[in-house]
Amino acid sequence: MNDYDLFYQDMLSQARGELSGNGYEELKTAEEVDEAVKRQGTTLFMVNSVCGCAGGIARPAAVHSVNYPKRPDHFVTVFAGQDKEATAMARMFFGEDHIPSSPSFILMKDGQPVAEVPRHEIEGHEPMSVITNLQAHFEAYCEEV
Repeated sequence: MNDYDLFYQDMLSQARGELSGNGYEELKTAEEVDEAVKRQGTTLFMVNSVCGCAGGIARPAAVHSVNYPKRPDHFVTVFAGQDKEATAMARMFFGEDHIPSSPSFILMKDGQPVAEVPRHEIEGHEPMSVITNLQAHFEAYCEEV
């Protein structure tokens, strides 16, 4: 393995760990996505990526979101560009109007998409605006924990 490969693998590990170490379940297969979508209640999907807006805006917002009083029952993540089968399966459940983008957030309730924070509402924004956007969706669709 050359230096680039080592650097890239380290970067991927950190990007995954930021979420999995803070309450997000990693979905790496289509079967895991299918099982997650079938859960009752609310589920926040975070479509992760290695871009700068994921690392500097989306993942910090995702981590912060697990501490809000009204929050989803489940927090899950798929990694675009890495776990391709899982990401493709998740996007099939996000609805016809969903434009695939990463990073992004999709809130589902009882297996149906109810709200989305797409990349264009993440890239170029401050993390706090993404957090506020997520919290507004939590207020509308989630129960207090």
